[in-house]
Amino acid sequence: MASVGIGIIGSQFAADLHAQALAQVPGAAVVAVASPTAEHARAFAERHGIPRWFTDYREVVTHPQVDVVSVCAPNDLHAPLALAAAEAGKHVIVEKPLCLNLEEAEAVLDACRRRGVLLMYAEQLCFAPRYQRMRRLIEEDALGRPYLVRHVGKHFGPHSAWFWDVSRSGGGAFFDMGCHGLELARWLLGKPRAMSVFAHMATRVHGERTRGEDDAVAVVEFEGGATAIIEASWARPGGLDDRVEIYGTGGHTQGSLHQGGALLTYSLHGYGYAGEKSGDTQGWTFTVYDEIWNGGYVGEMAHFIRCIRHGLKPLETGEDGLAVLELCLAAYESARTDRKVALPFLPRARRPIDLLLGASAP
Repeated sequence: MASVGIGIIGSQFAADLHAQALAQVPGAAVVAVASPTAEHARAFAERHGIPRWFTDYREVVTHPQVDVVSVCAPNDLHAPLALAAAEAGKHVIVEKPLCLNLEEAEAVLDACRRRGVLLMYAEQLCFAPRYQRMRRLIEEDALGRPYLVRHVGKHFGPHSAWFWDVSRSGGGAFFDMGCHGLELARWLLGKPRAMSVFAHMATRVHGERTRGEDDAVAVVEFEGGATAIIEASWARPGGLDDRVEIYGTGGHTQGSLHQGGALLTYSLHGYGYAGEKSGDTQGWTFTVYDEIWNGGYVGEMAHFIRCIRHGLKPLETGEDGLAVLELCLAAYESARTDRKVALPFLPRARRPIDLLLGASAP
């Protein structure tokens, strides 16, 4: 069977992760990349051995050897790029968050349904081996009925400048990191219907860099009685902290995405790379290895390619991305009003941050 041809739009952090993961998936071939800057596009193609690079994304979405388009561009470009790919008859993988607002998300879902292409929501934490084992513990009834999931996703700020610009990113730390925890909690609990969200958001450290929040916590109540606590922050120095706790009527489990499978290292002088958002490597660090695999990226891409080959429904769909987006919007509204927000919540806000900042949003 011929390889599935992938075109990547983007050349920064997320695009690197997708390219590295796809290189480990049999039957997948990245055949093209597009980035608006020629220097970036060329360097990315050379780094990953991709035969074609373009500065116009339309060259990727219309290329005959591209079967699926991976959207790894800034948040404000997700919707137009996904729509262009779907209209060209390509399957679509969209990095989180799916879109900036519900109207955009519905348009993307509609286009994919109409054109008969798969829309895959790239929430890699649902494919991380450590967290998949947690899900199996729940399925095996090892924990009894789960009643609380807590996810912590914190570091000291994102890689790219556009994240700090809320007009492009759509929000701060919660939209960036909280969306991971929201979908992970939904998936671990079997994707029950969310009933309400209560959230608090603040800017603790990075007020000179962004108008968005850099620290947030949200409490989500689900149908059936389970609760999720989602903590998201750009105000934590010292590298990425990604961990989960699950409590049930018959037991509990907890695990860290990186620290639980890392090398506990001490270095007087520091070294090159400890892991995502690692920062200074002098002193004690958790040195990660097989980061792409442990982080779920290889499993995620292997699953998506298998779905394309065999016409299967993905574990993470556009509908899941839409559900996360609605929860994010409700969280920003709750943070503004200091009240619990009931779902469904269907505002016409252009971006989640607009709900928090009101008329002062750009």
